[in-house]
Amino acid sequence: MQPSSRVTIRDVAERAGVSVATVSKVLNQRYGVAATTSARVRSVIEELGYEASLVAQSLRNHRTNVIGILVADLEPFSTELLKGAADAIRGSGFELVVYSAGGRTDDQAGWERRYLSRLSGTLVDGALLVTPAASLEPREGTPVVAVDPHTGSAELPTIDSDNLSGAQLAVEHLLGLGHRRIALLKGRPDLQSAHLRETGYRRALAAAGVPVDENLVQVGAYDPEVSAASARLLLDSPDRPTAVFAANDLSAIATVEVANELGLRVPEDLSVVGFDNIPESVLCVPPLTTVEQPIREMGRRAIQLLIPLINGEQPEPTHVTLDTRLVVRQSTRQVEQS
Repeated sequence: MQPSSRVTIRDVAERAGVSVATVSKVLNQRYGVAATTSARVRSVIEELGYEASLVAQSLRNHRTNVIGILVADLEPFSTELLKGAADAIRGSGFELVVYSAGGRTDDQAGWERRYLSRLSGTLVDGALLVTPAASLEPREGTPVVAVDPHTGSAELPTIDSDNLSGAQLAVEHLLGLGHRRIALLKGRPDLQSAHLRETGYRRALAAAGVPVDENLVQVGAYDPEVSAASARLLLDSPDRPTAVFAANDLSAIATVEVANELGLRVPEDLSVVGFDNIPESVLCVPPLTTVEQPIREMGRRAIQLLIPLINGEQPEPTHVTLDTRLVVRQSTRQVEQS
């Protein structure tokens, strides 16, 4: 056996001087193997570093005890959510495997179906879909929980945060500081969260009697590069806004960077509010005022919904919306009267 080759169950049997069937019994904790033989086999397994193939285990037991987490890309939101999922998985008997599309989601309505098909059946017992754009139906044999979904199926368990109220909190904060020309950098148009945050923006302005200037509503797409281009368009205008509400923190941080490049001071010349409260928001200069959605808790709760589904149970409730809150830092201040 070459040192670099994958260790097989036959390698273990040969080294231990037993049959493949005996090794299989030891691996699956079945009766019929003497204690001394079992100890010898386990010693060889440890010595050779043998790991049972997930596919073989799935075919044999119809379970892998692995949960898949499918993300479009590994960015701050999904990374925080993974931490919460890892918290919840401890002591559950399950393991996690993360499958990233690496940002290659040009056909955003279909990537989730393709990658779920690759993993389900033999590699994972269930899956979390993070920010899926497609409206997915429940899959027979593969339980799925969607986190921060599009509209989705009413039967598909979901976890999200109160995007509407969170956006209203952000804009009400800016209004309370005297701002009236408040711009919006919208999120991804295919996601429900983006539509809810825009609705919250519009409702807060309407409640304050401030008409929406559509020239101040620009696409941010939850993307720093797109947001930077839109922020430059807004801030380079002779009638620029005095404040910007960005639909996520990455867009808000990009706005602060563009303001600096244009010689505008944050918050003296421009107030900026984000959404998410990712770790990067407090490292921004100045630290970013933002709406906190409990991303890590969303990961934990998603796992807590999924495991009962894998075990054939029906969790209650199946749709969970977590509260958001405003975190005020140094990127906002009272508007200066001219």
